[in-house]
Amino acid sequence: MKRMNLFCQVLRNGKKVLPFCLFTFLPLNMVAQDNITLDTYIGAQLATEDLNGTARYVGMGGAMDALGAEISTIGSNPAGIGLFRSNQVSTSFGLVSQQDGKSFQDGSKTHASFDQIGVVFATRYDQQSFINFGFNFHKSRDFNHVLSAAAAAVNGSAQNRQTTIKGIRGDLDRRYGESQVDNLYLESGMITDDKGNVYDVAASSYDFCRAQTGYIGEYDFNLSGNINNRVYLGFTAGIKSVHYKSYTEYAEELASLVYDEVGMKDEHKITGTGFDIKFGVIVRPIDESPFRLGLSVASPTWYKLKTENFSGIYDEYGCVREVSTNGEFRMNTPWKFGVSAGHTIGREVALGFGFEYADYSTLDMRTISGRSYDWDGYAYDDSSSDGIMKRLTENTLKGVSTLKVGVEYKPDPSVAIRAGYNYQSPMYKKEAVRDQTLSSPGTWMASTTDYTNWESTNRLTLGLGFTFDKLRLDLGYQYTMRSGNFYPYMNGVSATYVSDETGRTMELRNDCHAVSVKDNRHQLLCSLTYSF
Repeated sequence: MKRMNLFCQVLRNGKKVLPFCLFTFLPLNMVAQDNITLDTYIGAQLATEDLNGTARYVGMGGAMDALGAEISTIGSNPAGIGLFRSNQVSTSFGLVSQQDGKSFQDGSKTHASFDQIGVVFATRYDQQSFINFGFNFHKSRDFNHVLSAAAAAVNGSAQNRQTTIKGIRGDLDRRYGESQVDNLYLESGMITDDKGNVYDVAASSYDFCRAQTGYIGEYDFNLSGNINNRVYLGFTAGIKSVHYKSYTEYAEELASLVYDEVGMKDEHKITGTGFDIKFGVIVRPIDESPFRLGLSVASPTWYKLKTENFSGIYDEYGCVREVSTNGEFRMNTPWKFGVSAGHTIGREVALGFGFEYADYSTLDMRTISGRSYDWDGYAYDDSSSDGIMKRLTENTLKGVSTLKVGVEYKPDPSVAIRAGYNYQSPMYKKEAVRDQTLSSPGTWMASTTDYTNWESTNRLTLGLGFTFDKLRLDLGYQYTMRSGNFYPYMNGVSATYVSDETGRTMELRNDCHAVSVKDNRHQLLCSLTYSF
């Protein structure tokens, strides 16, 4: 263990860290109600969507936006509901298994999932035109996932060193500069002796595990129709309900005379609601041809969310310090645009293609600054963008393109065979970093320091369909593959200080290498559809 008398250096940056943290710790539950946000990496998890819906929709890779007459298009191209010619009700459920996962706390490698239920009412108003109404619930995001990583420390780098360096740099002097993790290390006294001297305690290795559970449920209401069976128009209003929960354990083996191991535990919940609107159009440019072209646009989802977490720091003898926080914030996701094409060959073959684009660098984390009232006495929250976190988002995330291709073949009118491919480009820039030195409410609310830069997502899908008079049974399979680079904390943070022992200028760095992680999963879906 290398002992460094850094405490005086921290004092030179403007305040005594330990007394300051004591005062900020005690009222933390009270002041965390206003002016908070979460950081870019947590927001990105809430902003993305999975490929999910009916087994037919998933079996074709989601490439049904222009083909239509499929209830799951209510959320991708609302005009697809306008192609229905009869009433229909459907429901879907299945199993999801994480190939490389393991059970941890509430997280399980395999879990059952209720994925969709919806109904469409088709009303003819002349010989070739319909006005249709639809409702559909589907699970747009499944958070169930277990992430684990372990590695040897790089040059003794450690979580506590991160806090030490931030103190030397003066990051802890700024409003919102210290995170809950910094607060716990400083409050615990684990990195200082009884004289206030700060230790640079080297680590030999770390171990990390997180279990996520929960989902985002989307409730879509649709009005659509067609004009002379050539032009199809649709509008969908959606309400989203967020249920996110995670439990994290992080432990370091230390080269210390006092502590052999230090661990952090964190329980985090995010709940709330959001709403969005979507528009779509499908056109058959040639009257005699079944070929269709589709366009769609989805507004941002305007979220109001509540975050709650309970964090603690522990040594090998038990709990040393704990803290809990909660508060509300707003978040706006990016606009999404889509183009699609579909074609049928007789009654035997259906071909679908789709392309979507969303610029996730525009993801907007917003603080709630107060409450206002309109002339009718209706209360609404005043919010403003977290400018510092917005710049981090712009430097971290980028535009995402999604390509969807699918085919359906019917060797018999009562049997359908489907296959599809769905590709999603990376959301994170290659050099993206979860910057924990920012003077942002998102930094202050951070109860963990890890981040993963996920790469592209590839989905291979298959499906079968069986029709029995008015009842249809569909089976779908989806194999999702993605990998990423995991970091336990921000890489490459450094600071210089003057050694009280030698009088020389020294540099203290905290480096960590990326650990490759995978998220490959299998999904089985079953849908039952009844036409009436």
